[in-house]
Order: sequence, then structure tokens, then C-alpha cells
Amino acid sequence: MASPPSKNGLDRSSTPRYKCLDSEGVAASAATPFVQPGCHAGLSRLTLKRISLLAVLLATALVWAGDRPENWLQVSSQHFSIISDGGEKQARHVAEQLERMRLVFHTAFPNMHIDQSAPIVVIALKDAKGFRALEPEAYLAKGQLQLAGLFLRAPDKNYVLLRLDAGGEHPYASVYHEYTHLLLSKAEWIPLWLNEGLAEFYQNTDIGEKDTILGQASPDDILWLRRNQLLPLPMLLAVDRNSPYYHEEQKGSIFYSESWALTHYLQVMDAQNHTDKIRDYMLAVGNHVDAVTAATQVFGELKRLQSDLEKYIEQSRFSAFKLNKALPVDDALFKVQPITPVQADAVRADFLAYNEREKDSRDLLEQVLRDDPNNTLAHETMGYLEFRAGHLEQAQHWYQQAVALDSQSYLANYYFGAIAVNRGESGTGIEEQIESSLQKAIKLNPSFAPSYDMLAVFYGNRHKNLEQAYTLTLQAVELDPSSVHFRLHAAYILLNMQREKDAVAVLQEALRLAKTPEEIMSVQTSLQAAQRSQSAREYNQEQARRFQEENAASEQSQPPAEQQETVVKDETPQGPQRTIIGTLKNVHCSGSTALDADIENGAKTITLHSANFYKIRFSALNYTPKPEFQPCSDLENMHAKVQYIESTATKTNGLVAIELHK
Repeated sequence: MASPPSKNGLDRSSTPRYKCLDSEGVAASAATPFVQPGCHAGLSRLTLKRISLLAVLLATALVWAGDRPENWLQVSSQHFSIISDGGEKQARHVAEQLERMRLVFHTAFPNMHIDQSAPIVVIALKDAKGFRALEPEAYLAKGQLQLAGLFLRAPDKNYVLLRLDAGGEHPYASVYHEYTHLLLSKAEWIPLWLNEGLAEFYQNTDIGEKDTILGQASPDDILWLRRNQLLPLPMLLAVDRNSPYYHEEQKGSIFYSESWALTHYLQVMDAQNHTDKIRDYMLAVGNHVDAVTAATQVFGELKRLQSDLEKYIEQSRFSAFKLNKALPVDDALFKVQPITPVQADAVRADFLAYNEREKDSRDLLEQVLRDDPNNTLAHETMGYLEFRAGHLEQAQHWYQQAVALDSQSYLANYYFGAIAVNRGESGTGIEEQIESSLQKAIKLNPSFAPSYDMLAVFYGNRHKNLEQAYTLTLQAVELDPSSVHFRLHAAYILLNMQREKDAVAVLQEALRLAKTPEEIMSVQTSLQAAQRSQSAREYNQEQARRFQEENAASEQSQPPAEQQETVVKDETPQGPQRTIIGTLKNVHCSGSTALDADIENGAKTITLHSANFYKIRFSALNYTPKPEFQPCSDLENMHAKVQYIESTATKTNGLVAIELHK
């Protein structure tokens, strides 16, 4: 990651540096979460915040048409796609190095799932001119850091941007650094210092034909540490993403450098002493031991460790790790094909969209669609831009067109289906399209968990194929065990299947994994509802049992099965699903589980009913209800988005989901 200039005279910005970037998405309902783009590593948040305050942005618009390179090609390896204007030799070399680095991680972490569900697309540009046309807008200002590469990471797509002319001792440092973060992204419990320390450790990797050198010391980090006071280890170990040592420029530099030094020292000690204390430490924090306590338990007294680290930094030589193993990559399997400037522009426009250069992306997309009206990626990117802007109807339109043009785009199929589900689209034709698109998304990319989850939500909302829906949620959880939303949806399906006990177990595990206040609130609300629903079902079953015993003499005239059905009858209405945003009025409960309410939207009022309010999916957007939230008493006058099933027989509509708004 980039480091700021030193106040002590050491200029750490004299050579090209590297960044990982955020690509912010639009908040979505907890009931039907979309993939939210975002970067989860490095100084990215510091970078963008600092730039917004300090940078003077260029006002001159970029002119795309006059300077477009004409010799673009695509090199596809097994795990990477290289788009380049630098010639086949260099593009092949990039693909080969990245495939070998993947093998390095496969060797170093044999039990880790290192292949991503989202594709990794590398845009390798021959010079600074092409790079500047795509790099973050703030870096175009005079006096800003000169980037040599960046890794832009999102749950549904991963981009690498490289300058082929950057040179330097470790030209792939940015990619290797952020690739490490990508592999560690699902282990969110790893303390920030170790996450960054490992990324710094692996960034200076040199891959040769017969061996690989790992963990080479960074002269910049060493000199920086020698000229600045170290953080006390209890402070370093406790730094999180809200800490000034992660966000502020000067403090951030010492955090990064010291994290590298401590990680490097511990790696060397493990190698020399034939121990595995870093692994033991990771196991401890994974078992919910706080970072400082775990360090004391595994590494020993922290004052002594601090003293040993200070001595280590002052030594004259630093060890590196040699992997005496060839990492063969058969480049004969690489697929090389020329692509047109219009196709290259579509990729560049998509990168700009994820890079939050919306205007430049739209300008380039207009040109692409003018030259190639059927360009699938351009339609998909327009859908993404509209989705990020909160224009769901327009986004659905663009994704629907992308699906019609090329059903091989799993993202187009997923986003079309997900947006349509979120908007409550219903009707024979559209429902068939939604189901088909989500099924295609799964087929096209079986590793993409959100497609399974969204198809499960689609079935659950319609109270059909519930066994299949539950299987789909299990597949989503297996692919992404850290997702709280997937577990919430699994519990929702189980409640629809009248398996309250299983739903409670799922939600208890979800509560253990929940991190944000919004996640905790959603899980707690659902858990309380599931527990009450379980109690109500057990009560009904007990009443049915007593009724059978008391009326054993008349058993032939009223069979027990009919008695049981009378008590637990499912009163879910049948009809099309609708969505309305408005204010909840006249909320009241009756019996043990029934809830009735109206929702008013201008002159329109919809009457709602749920025979069992424990089955209503509650969520919140930009709002955190109180922990003891009670639907029967606290919903009155709340602003909300409601999903309901329109009754075809009565004026009372079936209440499915309530998303509370501030």
C-alpha cells in the first residue's frame, strides 16, 4: 500500500505506489440483499477520504475517441483474464506470473479455498497515459501519489489495473498484496495487524523458473521504523478499521510498517524454532479470544515481545523464505484472441463504473452503445450504474436487455432476477423470467452464492418449492459461511416449512456471526419471532393432544388428523406479490399470533393481515430499532416498505415482509 512522505526526510512516495480501492454500492434490504461492491483491505478508506479533502481534481473531460489504442487482445488463463494493449508477450507474462502466485498461495495455505467465485480481470496497460485514463480521479490532480497498479475488489467482480512500464524491483507488489487480502477476505475475524502484515509479507514475492523467494524485507519499511517510534504492541494488536492508526496518514504508516515487521519476525521465529505460533494465534482469535489476550497466551509477555521486535528491526540482515519448488504453468493452454477497440472500451467503462468515475463511464458507454448497440457488457454496466444510483426500474430494464442479448452473463441474469424479486414483480410471464434467470446464473457460475440465495427467497416469497428453497439456502451458506443474510433467509424458509425448532438453531448461529448493529438487530428480531412461533406451535399441538384425549369417545366422528389441521391450518393467501412504501397505521394483534395493519401511501390504503406474525420477515434500512422491538406495539406510524400477497378473494392482503425505514 502507498505510504506518505516522511517528516524526517525519507521520501516514501518517490516511486510508483499501489492502492486497493473501495467501490461503494447502494444499501439494500436485509430481506433481499444484493451483492454490495466494496473493498475490505488496505488504506483504501483513508485514501478516498483524504483525497476528497485535499485533492484538486482535474476539470478537463477526457476525450476517449481520439486516443484509443487499436491493438487490444485478451489472454485467458485458467483463473485470470488479461485485457491488454501491450502486446501478446507481456500479456502472457502477466497471466503466467499471476497463475504462479496462485500456486504459491496454494502451497502456503493448502487447506484454504483460494479460488474466487467472482472473476479476476486484469487490465494491463502499456504506459502511464492509458493508466491515467482509468485510475482514480483524485490521482489525476497535480502532486498526488503516482500509482503503478491497483486492485479493485467487489463481491461480484475483481479488477486489477497495471502499468506495464512501471518497472521497479517488485512490479507486481500491488497485485500480490491485494491478492493476499482477497484470499483472507472471508476470514474477517483475523486482526487487522495480521491481515495487513501478511499482505506486506507476500507482496515482495519473486517467482523464478525453479524457485520462489517469499517475505523479502522492504527497505522503506525498515528505514521508516528506525526513524519513528513504534506503537506499543497492545495498541498495535487492537487497531481496527475505526482506529486513527488505520485512517490517518502519519499514524497509518507506522501501523503498516510495524504490522509487517511483527509478522516477519514471527514467521522467522516459527521457521527457526519449528513452531507454528501464527497459526495458533489465528485459531485463538477465531475462537473469540480478543487479539491482545490471544497474543499474550501464544507469544508470551508483550513487553518482552516488544523488546525483541525493536532489536529485530535494528539488525543488519533480514531473512527471506525460499520455496525450492518449480511452479509450472502451461502457457500453451492460454487462449489468446484479439478484441476490438469497442470491446476494450466496454471493459474500460465497466472498470470506471466500479471505480466510481460515473460520468466518464457513462460517456464511454454511450460511445460503445452507439458503435455496438448489442454489446452485452455495456448493457450490464449501465444496469450496474442505475442500480448503484437506486434506480431499480431502469437497472432492471438494462439487465433484462443484457440477458436477452447474451444469456452467458451470470451477473446479468443474477441482477435481473434479484432486482425483480426486490421490486416484488409478479405475474405469470415475469415470474417465469425471474426463475429462469436465477437458475441460469447458478448454472453459469456454480460458485456464486447470491444466486442460490435469491432463488430461495423467490420460492419462499411464493410459498412454493420450499424443500428446494431450503436446499438452495444451504448451498449459499456452504459457499459463503460468513454471510448472516443467507442464514436469515434459511430460517425464513424453515419457518414457512413449519420447522421452527430448526429455524431457531439457524438463527442462534447467525447471531454468533453477526457483526454490525443492523445485522444483530435483524437476527435478534427474527430469533425472537421464531422462538415465539415455536412456542405457539407447541402450545397448539398440546391443545390438540388434550382435545383428542378428552374427545376419545367421538374419535370416529372427528378424526385426530382433522383436529390437528384445524389448529395449525396455514392461512397464507394466494395471489400476486406486491410492494408498497408508506406509513403503517391501525396496527393491532389478536389471538396468540395474528397481526393486522393498514399501510397508507398518499390516497391509497392497503389492508394487511398475517395469521402468524412470527413468519413476517422484518428488516431495517438506515435505522436500528430498539433491541426489545415488539411488532404489535412498535409498528404504529412507522415508515416502511411492505411486501404483501394481493388477495384475489377478499380485501385483506397477506403480509410477507416489512422493511422499516428511518
